[in-house]
Amino acid sequence: MAVQLSSSGSPFEQAIGFSRAVRSGSLVSVSGTAPVWPDGHVDPEPAVQARRCWEIALAALADLGGTVADVVRTRQYVVSAELADPVGRVHAEVFGEVRPASTMVVVGLLDPRWLVEVEVDAVVQLGAQ
Repeated sequence: MAVQLSSSGSPFEQAIGFSRAVRSGSLVSVSGTAPVWPDGHVDPEPAVQARRCWEIALAALADLGGTVADVVRTRQYVVSAELADPVGRVHAEVFGEVRPASTMVVVGLLDPRWLVEVEVDAVVQLGAQ
């Protein structure tokens, strides 16, 4: 079974040696996705950052044939427990109908501007793409 890769153009992909997303059969895994715009800008608002993370992650999923309805697990990493409400509300906006398994963990992230980072796992129909 061929493995398909998706790139978002992040400079970290080449430097660290990873893909934004990988599809093997029906499984799609989207790597940790930070809230960076193409020009390198990072908005300081946690809800805006969460929306940007999901936008990038779901675009990678779509690139490999998936949709939000295919998502079975999400992970949200936040730098403070106080961010759980604004970041969680955005998760509900995006996944409220899907209701995947989900985890939110307080961590330190690579860039001090980042307040949130996300990951996605999805199971996509084998004929999709």
